[in-house]
Amino acid sequence: MTDMGSGNFAVRLWRRTSLMQRLGFVALVPTLVTAVLLVTTLTRHQLATLRVMAQDTANAIAIQAAAVSAEPLRQSQRRELARIAQATGELPHVAWVQIRSVDGEILADHHDAQPDDTARGLTVIREVTDPRRPLGPSLGSVMVRVSLADAIAAQRSSLHNALITLAISLLVAGIIGWQVARWLSAPLRRLVTAVQQLGHGDAPVVVEITDRTEIGQLQRGFNAASAALFDMHRDMEREIDQATRALADKNAALEAASIAKARFLAAASHDLRQPLYALTLFSSALAVDEDDVVRLDRIAHIQECVQALDHLFSELLDLSRLETGTMDVEMSEFPLDQVFDEVSRNFRMIAEQHDLRLVIRTTDVWVRSDRTMLGRILNNLVSNALRYTPEGGVLVAARRRPGKQVRVDVWDTGIGIAAEHQARVFDEFYRVENHCEAPPGDGPRRGLGLGLSTVQRLAELIGSDVQLHSRPHRGSVFSFVLPEVAPQPHADLLVDMPLDVSGMRVLVVDDEPAILSGIRYLLRSWGCEVVTAEDGAQALEAVENWRTAPDLVISDLHLREGESGLEVLALLDAYYKREGSRPFARLLITGETRRDRLQPILTANIPLLYKPVSPAQLRESLMAVWASIREGT
Repeated sequence: MTDMGSGNFAVRLWRRTSLMQRLGFVALVPTLVTAVLLVTTLTRHQLATLRVMAQDTANAIAIQAAAVSAEPLRQSQRRELARIAQATGELPHVAWVQIRSVDGEILADHHDAQPDDTARGLTVIREVTDPRRPLGPSLGSVMVRVSLADAIAAQRSSLHNALITLAISLLVAGIIGWQVARWLSAPLRRLVTAVQQLGHGDAPVVVEITDRTEIGQLQRGFNAASAALFDMHRDMEREIDQATRALADKNAALEAASIAKARFLAAASHDLRQPLYALTLFSSALAVDEDDVVRLDRIAHIQECVQALDHLFSELLDLSRLETGTMDVEMSEFPLDQVFDEVSRNFRMIAEQHDLRLVIRTTDVWVRSDRTMLGRILNNLVSNALRYTPEGGVLVAARRRPGKQVRVDVWDTGIGIAAEHQARVFDEFYRVENHCEAPPGDGPRRGLGLGLSTVQRLAELIGSDVQLHSRPHRGSVFSFVLPEVAPQPHADLLVDMPLDVSGMRVLVVDDEPAILSGIRYLLRSWGCEVVTAEDGAQALEAVENWRTAPDLVISDLHLREGESGLEVLALLDAYYKREGSRPFARLLITGETRRDRLQPILTANIPLLYKPVSPAQLRESLMAVWASIREGT
């Protein structure tokens, strides 16, 4: 494992070096190895030579000392033996001389060296024999130790000089190798620089041809590839520029078409809602005091067709506003039951007309969301559920979930959605083609296939996601989750109020005579005292006979010749302020849905209804604004 780790380290280190460093390393390593081997070999040879010379010197001195010590040993002349030992010890390189008898007794001993130096020497022991009897018994022995200190010092000096020579040679070799490496790698470095410059200039990158070797062939190949790449890059830039201009033109055309479509849909919604609103008023007025069953049935069909048309226009308009990004999210905290009540008011009559039950369970939870978008989501889901429920009914309920969340469910007992269609029902203009299973007579209730698409996109805007669970012939449930918040203790909640508007004095301002006629007929059938006007001047004339301000002023937002309903309300405020009358309630009704044009109304905090307004919604709004102005006074 250690060898593998060291090998990996060497490989990583080698990969991190540059080409010049590698070439310098390759040039330096043989010189280093050769020099080290030479120094090692010469040093060992010199050391061996010094030891041989020391050995020979010691043997010669020992032989000489043994020869001159033979007679004094035979005669036991200790003084002579001491003199011989001293004289021998004074010879060069002799560190210790010792003469012993045959039984090992030291007869003479001489050493001048320090104890540390005596340890570093070469010792030779020579037997002393009688020269007259060479083969006789030994007379004693002579021990001579030769010091190697001078030899070692000489060896160290030689090694030091060798190392200096080695360092100088390595330095010279390194300089030469580095220069050679630079010379060899220079063409490659220029190629690397040229490669980095590819695609950054207005001309092809060219490198100088330095030689005729493989490097020269590489340089020629690079120049050819650079020229071809430059031509290709230039052609590609030209094609990209053309494609970019074409794409920009198409994008501009698409944006223009999208804006034109949005403007058309908004204008169509505003203009077509006017007659729809008149139809709604007249159909509702026709039903007042009508006892003929056949006529009531026809009136109900007319009202259902009007509601279906309004639903189709609303789907198209919502799609347009979502595509153009003109829908702004305004998050607020409110009781969920308020939105449930609005949904109940919008659809309970439709459910009763088709013998269906619409059950909306009350709840005390508060949520944080965009109230308008949430209402639109629930209205679309409930409308869709009623449309495809032949019998039974629809249930809307809320349930608390862990993590301060509330899940809102819309259940129905309708025809259901098959599994193969569930992944696409949220696509635009997609409808499940199962009309044979749809409720009979649902023609005017069918949509364009935009309701669920709008629901999903609105849910994304408020940070939620609509989930679908459905079984054919068993019904469907659409669910989404909202964040729960703590209830506000001092919030003004809507309370049930009586819907008796008889005796209320109402001024209606609208530039469409048909709408004026219809709303005048409807309000009078409710017992209201009504006067009408088409602009601000007529409004002042219409209320001249009223000494005090009307109870309520209903005005269209856009009147003739660019006049605004806000301007009419301002004229009436100024008129009745001079008279000293109490403030009057006010209500604006419009077919306009563009947020930029509705911003002044939202800023002024004036109640606003969107055409066509159902009679029930109009009646509840009349009582709500009337009650609010009376509480304020």
